[in-house]
Amino acid sequence: MKRMLFLSLIIILAGCNSGNLSKRNLSGTIKIDGSSTVYLLTEAISSEFTATYPNVTIDLQVSGTGGGFDKFCKGETDINNASRVINENEKRLCDSLEITFTEIPVAYDGIVLVTNKNNVWLDYISTAELKTLWMDNNQNPVTTWDQVRPTWPKEKIRLFGPGKASGTFDFFTEEILGKETACRTDYTPSEDDNVLVEGVVNDVNSLGYFGLAYYEENKDRLKLIPISNKNNGSSSDAVFPSKETIENYTYKPLSRILYIYVSDNSAERPEIMEYIRFYITRAGEKAMAAGYVPLSDIKYKRISEALKPEK
Repeated sequence: MKRMLFLSLIIILAGCNSGNLSKRNLSGTIKIDGSSTVYLLTEAISSEFTATYPNVTIDLQVSGTGGGFDKFCKGETDINNASRVINENEKRLCDSLEITFTEIPVAYDGIVLVTNKNNVWLDYISTAELKTLWMDNNQNPVTTWDQVRPTWPKEKIRLFGPGKASGTFDFFTEEILGKETACRTDYTPSEDDNVLVEGVVNDVNSLGYFGLAYYEENKDRLKLIPISNKNNGSSSDAVFPSKETIENYTYKPLSRILYIYVSDNSAERPEIMEYIRFYITRAGEKAMAAGYVPLSDIKYKRISEALKPEK
């Protein structure tokens, strides 16, 4: 069962004193899985943590948000990286196995749309056109770009996106297609965003989507596409993803919050709680460096204050 963030953290931390922990005697293994999007942030922070606490091992894997929650709710991991909030089916699985948890926001992100660097005609796209592109092809079998917009070329559509275990897939599908509309299946899926990047790089008529951080890592090889959130949108009202447009939600509808979920049972272990404290103190700096958008200083401060042990 999900708990309120600050109350939950304070309850979990009652009696824990991080001042008694030292780099020498803190040890154990921390198992983390989940989102490929949040992976970049967690990897950067984990590398610094293990350098500070060399006797702690971090087992960091990527199964996608949904695949990670499946393991997390079965008690197989301590922390789940998530690019969306936990859904009702996952909550029920956690409840059935008596896994309680705390949800912690760590950064903002935008799902970005990209095409090949040499594509000269795809300059913006509307949410209505995205729906036409990604809708189940049995309902609306568009196969060439001119079927989406008549001024586009009669070239075969090649789409690249996350697989169904991905939180990015869930968020994109819900925001663009709606809960009841199935996504087409004849696209190239992967839980590894690097595979999606390479797919777009190698096809001039391609379109792909993934988290902003992976674009920032590869921006010299990709072309970023702005989105118009109007059905009959134009290039004049299309918005590029940026720190400002993601933070103020003018990059609609693909701005979102990223999370880590921490098992309450795991949080009783000193290495886990020290890791969470460490994560929050580094999240803003590492988020910016990795291409995410940090939360405000006051939000990180409030989370950090909740992580302080009771006197």
